[in-house]
Amino acid sequence: ERSILSKSSLWLKLFNIFLSLILSEGVVGGGSQISNSRLYLAVFSAVLGNFNFGYSLVYPSPVLPKLTSPDADPRLRLDPNQAAWFGSIYSLGAAAGGLGAMLLNDLIGRKMSIMMSAVPSTAGYTLMGGAVNLSMLHGGRFLTGVAGGMTAASIPVYISEISHKKVRGALGSCPQITAVFGTLTLYALGLVVPWRWLAVAGCVPAVLMVVLLVFMPSSPRRLLSLGQEQKAEKALRWLRGAKYNTSIELNAIQHSINTQVKITLAQLATPIYYRPILISVGMRFLQQMTGITPILVYLEPIFAKSSVSLEPRYDAAIVGAVRLLSVAVAASLMDKAGRKALLYTSSMLMFLSSLTLTMISHTTPCPAVNVTAPNSELGNALQASQETALSFVPLISTVVFIFGYAMGWGPITWLLMSEVLPLVARGVASGLCVTVSWVTAFALTHAFTLLVDAYGLYVPYLMFTVVCVFCLLFNAVCIPETRKRSLEEIENYFRTGRTFTIRQNHPSVVSS
Repeated sequence: ERSILSKSSLWLKLFNIFLSLILSEGVVGGGSQISNSRLYLAVFSAVLGNFNFGYSLVYPSPVLPKLTSPDADPRLRLDPNQAAWFGSIYSLGAAAGGLGAMLLNDLIGRKMSIMMSAVPSTAGYTLMGGAVNLSMLHGGRFLTGVAGGMTAASIPVYISEISHKKVRGALGSCPQITAVFGTLTLYALGLVVPWRWLAVAGCVPAVLMVVLLVFMPSSPRRLLSLGQEQKAEKALRWLRGAKYNTSIELNAIQHSINTQVKITLAQLATPIYYRPILISVGMRFLQQMTGITPILVYLEPIFAKSSVSLEPRYDAAIVGAVRLLSVAVAASLMDKAGRKALLYTSSMLMFLSSLTLTMISHTTPCPAVNVTAPNSELGNALQASQETALSFVPLISTVVFIFGYAMGWGPITWLLMSEVLPLVARGVASGLCVTVSWVTAFALTHAFTLLVDAYGLYVPYLMFTVVCVFCLLFNAVCIPETRKRSLEEIENYFRTGRTFTIRQNHPSVVSS
């Protein structure tokens, strides 16, 4: 075990340093002290799957220019329609993975579902790395999508169930942070590494994730639901530390489980079930409709069409770095500013940037102005400098869009999905949310290239601008503030209608 853990010591140290900046260990009720170090290790082990998800999602960005060029291998050369499928089929695989997670989350548990995702991930990368025809390319891309859908449905739920409410907000943003880091890693490696070796490199985090998760505990909530009280107590003590009094938290979880019943179709019509499910589905649908997936997948081709003065591959790396920074900022503010405040900020930034991109992509050239300067070279220099400055506007606007998304609608939708879904149906409902999300992403990503070819970037950017307005309204009307609320209190909010406070005559349950 020591030799296995030592291989990831550098990454773990960096992960713990980051978390130490935004989290702190503390004393909870009754003098019971929590130690978060092992919790961080468990979260780190799980979110390696999200690193792989972010890496595989944007794999076409540096690869498509090589496979669509005249110099590409004739067996692998992609025409516009095949390129659209190569970019979008990942989302179709992710939808299938989300459907699989609906069954696996409750059948074999969250941890095992995450570990199972390594199988299609490794197989997919192997196919793409050794591809000799288009079927292998598309098949590998689909399989990595299946893995992405499985991790997207399972990891947020696992993290929410092993975390305590003091740190759940920040830890809930870790899947998005590591996905962004995986994206940035792909962009950076794409500058120097051949596309086949990019696929080989994608196998490493999946294998490491499986090895580390073998030593991590299952969710205490799931163990209690299976009647394994001793294993649940052991898992919770491992996660919280030796000085933590597990009885209060275990009793609260057990009470929540005891009051749950199997959902019938008639019960789905009650607010406690349909409201959180609709909120979660709505968030994931709007998240994808903002256009984030096609923008990330086709980032280099988009910059090539935008006539940015820098090379598209360097633009993509800049956007990836900014995205990582913005997610780190969001994680530090998640439990301070609150979920809704960050969602408002995120929606406004995305709206302003997408509106700017819409106007730029639809602007007609201004009539030439006669410059009566005595020195025509000065006039030419001024005109050249203006054109250079304007060429950076698409890059800056895209950076602002990514920054806004990564501050709110990126990480918070993952977190809120795992917080508000009914505990009794969380595994199935999270799979449903991920499936809706990726079916939307597939349709949008596939249509994006067709819209751009037919109308230019103006039409999709205009659609993304309108969606950002709906994001603002949805946040204002539908999304509750869950900051510093336990999972049981959040469920009580939907049960009672408008209150988080749990009122009951149960001595072992403590509400805040």
